[in-house]
Amino acid sequence: MAGENLLGIPETYLPEDPAAGLLADGAPAADVAAAHPTSSLAWAVLAEEALDDGHRVEAYAYARTGYHRALDSLRRSGWRGQGPVPWSHEPNRGFLRALAALALAADAIGEVDEEERCRTFLSDSSPEAARELLG
Repeated sequence: MAGENLLGIPETYLPEDPAAGLLADGAPAADVAAAHPTSSLAWAVLAEEALDDGHRVEAYAYARTGYHRALDSLRRSGWRGQGPVPWSHEPNRGFLRALAALALAADAIGEVDEEERCRTFLSDSSPEAARELLG
């Protein structure tokens, strides 16, 4: 069943994120998020940078924003709350990175239940992304 999980739920493919090119060209993530506030990728990058800098609370806020922006985009793309969101589809990576950053930021502030929920959600959405982003 290529393109479907064992329950027959089709994979979700998000549309191209206009912020992705700006970020790839080296534009500052804060500028990109301000110009494209619906971009889950821009918020995920901000969260990752904040985590790298030891700014746990800011990372959590950025990751949560990216996660919620991604949920909006997933729903617009036909996602019904479950099913695969493949890492191999580049536009899906904003969602997956925001979700991974949320797991890491939740861990950093000691929010164990949220961390576990996000790790499980990431693994259920894309085992490949879970391996890539969380080890």
